[in-house]
Amino acid sequence: MVDLADNNIIPKELSWLSFNARVLQEAADPSVPLIERVRFLGIYSSNLDEFFKVRVAELKRQVIINKAQGQNEEAVNLLRTVQAEANKYQRTLNRIYKQLLVELADHNIFMRDQDSITKEQQEWVTTYFKHHVIKHINPVIIDADTDLVSFLKDEFTYLLVNLADKNEVHHALIEIPTDKLPRFIRMPSEDNKVTFMFLDDVIRVGMDQIFRSVFSYDRIEAYSIKMNRDAEYDLLGNIDRSVLENMSEALKQRLNAMPVRFSYDAQMPENMVRFMAKELKMSAIDSMMAGNRYHNFKDFLSFPSIGSYDMDNHALSEIKSVQFETAKTPFEAISKKDVLLYYPYYSFDYFTEFLRYASYDPKVSSIKINIYRVASNSRVINSLIHAANNGKSVTVVVELTARFDEANNVKWASRLTQAGVKVLFGLPTLKIHSKLCLITRHEDDKVVRYAHVGTGNFNEKTAKIYTDFALFTANEKITKEVDDVFSFIEYPYTRPTFENLLVSPLNSRDRIKFMIDREIDFAKQGQYASISFKVNALVDIPLIKKLYEASQAGVKIRGIVRGMCSLKPGVEGLSENIYITSIVDRFLEHPRVMIFNNGGDEELFISSADWMKRNLDLRIEVGARVLDADLQKRIKGIIKLQENDNRKARIIDAEQKNVYVQAQEGDKQIRSQIDIHEFLVQEEAKIAKELEASKE
Repeated sequence: MVDLADNNIIPKELSWLSFNARVLQEAADPSVPLIERVRFLGIYSSNLDEFFKVRVAELKRQVIINKAQGQNEEAVNLLRTVQAEANKYQRTLNRIYKQLLVELADHNIFMRDQDSITKEQQEWVTTYFKHHVIKHINPVIIDADTDLVSFLKDEFTYLLVNLADKNEVHHALIEIPTDKLPRFIRMPSEDNKVTFMFLDDVIRVGMDQIFRSVFSYDRIEAYSIKMNRDAEYDLLGNIDRSVLENMSEALKQRLNAMPVRFSYDAQMPENMVRFMAKELKMSAIDSMMAGNRYHNFKDFLSFPSIGSYDMDNHALSEIKSVQFETAKTPFEAISKKDVLLYYPYYSFDYFTEFLRYASYDPKVSSIKINIYRVASNSRVINSLIHAANNGKSVTVVVELTARFDEANNVKWASRLTQAGVKVLFGLPTLKIHSKLCLITRHEDDKVVRYAHVGTGNFNEKTAKIYTDFALFTANEKITKEVDDVFSFIEYPYTRPTFENLLVSPLNSRDRIKFMIDREIDFAKQGQYASISFKVNALVDIPLIKKLYEASQAGVKIRGIVRGMCSLKPGVEGLSENIYITSIVDRFLEHPRVMIFNNGGDEELFISSADWMKRNLDLRIEVGARVLDADLQKRIKGIIKLQENDNRKARIIDAEQKNVYVQAQEGDKQIRSQIDIHEFLVQEEAKIAKELEASKE
């Protein structure tokens, strides 16, 4: 945990909230298409759920441990600050949501509740409830024996119903069945209007149908509530059970984990709030958040595309890889020259085709891959199974503890094992987060390896919305070391040597420190020294202190950090040579890149690892030196556009103000996520031109 007395370090939890505030800024930005702004509310809400389930839950555990050990109030002070900041942003979300409702109405799109619909719409909703909704409603009547801690599902929205007459009061809970029905119900409307009602309000309309025959009451009220649970679990190593059985048992623990946040309608009477807090055994250190009439704003992620064309993001054309498109096979393309893809501008199909072709190519003898997160209907998995059916030696390293993908990965591991694939689960103490694939092929009496080293997961779905690099190479300097990584995973007592790969926890930290120290030495010698990097998170304290040291020595440091940043840039005498921005736009920025000037002999790496202790010391992560000069130039071109972004970049500063980078008078407007598309189109045109010239 960060020492709060260290004024040079921003606690990662507060920095994360600042990141999510940048997401919320997108919902408020009038330059963003209106429907996309609505969806950013969903992204913000989904992010916040995970934050409470993971980071706030971890902080809560630390508070409990500290109290038991009689330690100081550092953790509880941080927890209270986090809760206050989260509540502040909740108020901001409520304000933005109200503004968006006004703007939607200006485009003839309306969200109605039971008090604002016409008589005809009331009749339609009542009929809809009777025929489509009530069959999914199973109220729980709360009495002295009801264990709400065990009953409430994490992240589901409930209506807490108060039924009262002169003599008695009853409470009931109704789960909003968003797993069975859409959250937004479109109602009949006139005059080219589009009218939606929350499923919550449809249930409110039908409330009398649910309870009239059960209770006598003269007043009925319903308020929205939601609970988040601690997402941690203990993966107990019971030697009498398989790894899969242990993981399945661990996931059950999460279902019964204690609450860490209780969200409720701010209009709920205080006596009902106290009642629920008591029933849920909420303590003084748990988060109680008064919110909107509606919870689970994450459902806005799936808000339908309606209205005019300019209310959604315009699709970018898919860029074709000339190297892959003009080759007879993926292997032919890679053998001629390293290939670099940058998702989502390129299709992930190039990778799935790489695997599909390998699955039946007679020259391929083996496939090795590590799986962290894959799509629910994964072509990657299907190709691996087909490869095993075709007699290939297939080894798949499955990371069972990929947070919130555990159940999916347990399913895939079982299916792969049944298909005869060799499935490895890695090391009990090291999560495997690298993005590696290695295919061995026999060509003209030679054994040739083809490797993929990436910054993102082998996931067809996320490859459409995450930006990530994928390097395909047959360079033996890389492929040999990739093979050594797989050997290390299977036989962890070995200690291979890596020259061109950064492999956590073996050499990444030491190599990065060495390269920073090298820049410091150049600066002290009066030579130009610089470091450029792009990561999702920068919270590792030793690395931050090393970057401070480099800044004070005169090293020019330029960073792009999407999420948490515990470093304070631009502080005189500490970090005045460090400038960091963060880009939040239509795609989620996900690559990790490092560029060290090295006295003019630059070294450039792409990596799966963020600059966090867990990624450097507690996981298997892999970064690769990009050896091809043309690909180095391409990556630097992309990074340069992002460094110069003056449309969607925010300045990261010591106060976490999230001020947008402003274009100076006469400067070209640069929105990197759009301009990169044109840059890559031009790069592919150059490759095509060079290919044509080589044929002449």
